[in-house]
Amino acid sequence: MRIGFGYDIHPLKGGRKLILGSVEVPFDRGLEGHSDADVLLHSICDALLGAAGLGDIGEHFSDKDERYKDISSLKLLAEVKELLEQKKLIIENIDSTIIIEQPNLSSFKQKMKVNITNTLGLSSSQINIKATTNEGLGAVGRGEGIAAYAVALLREKK
Repeated sequence: MRIGFGYDIHPLKGGRKLILGSVEVPFDRGLEGHSDADVLLHSICDALLGAAGLGDIGEHFSDKDERYKDISSLKLLAEVKELLEQKKLIIENIDSTIIIEQPNLSSFKQKMKVNITNTLGLSSSQINIKATTNEGLGAVGRGEGIAAYAVALLREKK
């Protein structure tokens, strides 16, 4: 068994769509970044890459590479899945937390979960998505950005 941890944070900016778990969440601002800046999927990618001993998301999908400009992070997740398959690693489960003051994500988490399970070929019991606030503390608490954490457990294919 191998465990990996992922984290990502991006600032909020006007004129961008808010994309989390490859779901467009209605809000007056979106996350700034080279890709779609999906902090949930970026943290999951990092957790999976870390568990596999494959470095981090920036090493595989550089923000200096125009191929990744405005790309859906779901495509990055699919590429990470391929890397795991090449190493004969199987995902046991992923647990994630989005830290966000607003908007409330209750009605969007299930669709995020479906996007992730479909992309990774997992069952819904293998993916968990939570959301919480930062209780008004720090940059996330002031509504300046959104962060996400993820933990992934992998096993070797027999």
